[in-house]
Amino acid sequence: MRYRKRFLGLVFLFFGLACVAFAEDYHLQYFLSKTSSQANELSKKERIELLNRIDEVMGQVQQIHLKLIQSIQTGEMDIRYQEGKFWMSKLEEDQRSIENVNQQLKLLKEKPMHLVASIKLYKSLKDLSSNFNAYNNMPSFSALVGDLAPEMELWADPVFYKLYLLPLANLKDPEKVPPPKEKKPIPKVKKP
Repeated sequence: MRYRKRFLGLVFLFFGLACVAFAEDYHLQYFLSKTSSQANELSKKERIELLNRIDEVMGQVQQIHLKLIQSIQTGEMDIRYQEGKFWMSKLEEDQRSIENVNQQLKLLKEKPMHLVASIKLYKSLKDLSSNFNAYNNMPSFSALVGDLAPEMELWADPVFYKLYLLPLANLKDPEKVPPPKEKKPIPKVKKP
């Protein structure tokens, strides 16, 4: 009986490790390498994974956002009142951007080819990235923000813009579609 339990435990451990080892891993480096390559086309699975990774980054953004608000409101940081009001207004803007990103991600997971949602998502990501870079330049905030600000910038601009938004916009562009060719009538030849 004891050997059976060990054997079953080893079998489950083996299959668990095999699933982790053989699963495709889509990290930021993977998508950055895709942007530098000539083929900027993503498969359907890669698009879904890109949206999932952005969703994970947004989870980190929300946690840091809450920590920044708490540290300003509780007075953990030595910030004057006017400066604190300024940063709180920035954090309120970020809250609206975070909500917008979550709405657009939900919409894009349902309809991946939705161009307006992609543009709104890109704008919100750029706004958040800009504000987080500003927080990162403040000595009192940089410890909380850390490496997330440059990572968000990479997710927004080269990765999402080049791999998702630009190809989608090119598909929807009516000027890219060649006009239908008209058949020229065959001239009738008169016999002499």
